[in-house]
Amino acid sequence: MTALVTPRNTLVAVLLFLLALLPVYCSVTGNYFLMSLFTRILILGMAAVSLNLIMGFGGMVSFGHAVYLGIGGYAVGILAKEGINSGFVQWPVALLASGLFALGVGALCLRTRGVYFIMITLAFAQMIYYVASGLDRYGGDDGLTIYKRSQFFDPINLSNKTFFYYLCFVLLLACVYLVWRLVHSRFGMVIQGARSNERRMRAIGFPTYRYKLTCFVISGVMCGLAGVLLANHTDFINPSIMFWTRSGDLIVMAVLGGMGTVFGPVIGAFALLVLEEALPVLIGGASQLLTGHEVQGAREYWQLILGPMLLLIVLFARGGIDGLLTRPPREVKGHG
Repeated sequence: MTALVTPRNTLVAVLLFLLALLPVYCSVTGNYFLMSLFTRILILGMAAVSLNLIMGFGGMVSFGHAVYLGIGGYAVGILAKEGINSGFVQWPVALLASGLFALGVGALCLRTRGVYFIMITLAFAQMIYYVASGLDRYGGDDGLTIYKRSQFFDPINLSNKTFFYYLCFVLLLACVYLVWRLVHSRFGMVIQGARSNERRMRAIGFPTYRYKLTCFVISGVMCGLAGVLLANHTDFINPSIMFWTRSGDLIVMAVLGGMGTVFGPVIGAFALLVLEEALPVLIGGASQLLTGHEVQGAREYWQLILGPMLLLIVLFARGGIDGLLTRPPREVKGHG
């Protein structure tokens, strides 16, 4: 029983407790900016969990994973633009489109490995990015405003911020549980075995290509669901959500929290997005403390602080924040 009380498990429990009670705090204080921020954290945490499924457990480093955020979001936006607001239509179409695109991309790129795999996923993502940029009917570069969120029957009301927050929270937990079940199943053992030594796995009779392709499609559908939620959260979708830098953000979240761990990407999403909001404020306050007034433009250089912090974590905290919390204490050698 004492093995369950570890720093990592304690952090996860505290984080889940805070996330569960956040809407109560926001309703008491009236600070709904926090609810908006943490709704975004939950959604991007789900996207990072989906990427970690193929990257952390399967060794498939996709530099175009954010394309599924865009596919899911644009499916909602385009259907809403055409007057179809039913979530019973929008959501299945978004998930189906994400799954089919993942199937096509995976069928091609999984025949390669290493840098070729990375470049093919990036190329497909950039292709869809430029397609979305050229859709003048749906906003082009300027993006598409979604005037009405996905409609379901009562009491499901996505326009209610509290309800939508808890929906994102429950779906994130469901995705984390799904990944946990997958990686601890026979399917997950094959995926992880293929990451370590695919030739040996094929030699003993496992069709690793089909296993990896299935994993790739599951990951794409999961990220497409995050795109659906993001579009409903922001009431807006534009091509920049699919740009390669967004995929880089998802990779950073997975690596920062703990690549190859079930809950690590959620921790990474929380840490990265909170730092993005807090560092500009801290830099502005520091400049005001040092000079007597806030230096104009000082807040824009927050990434100069974030970059070295991420570098130190990668260099000295193997396994990210999750690995740092689960690292066993060093043994103290006795004298004599």
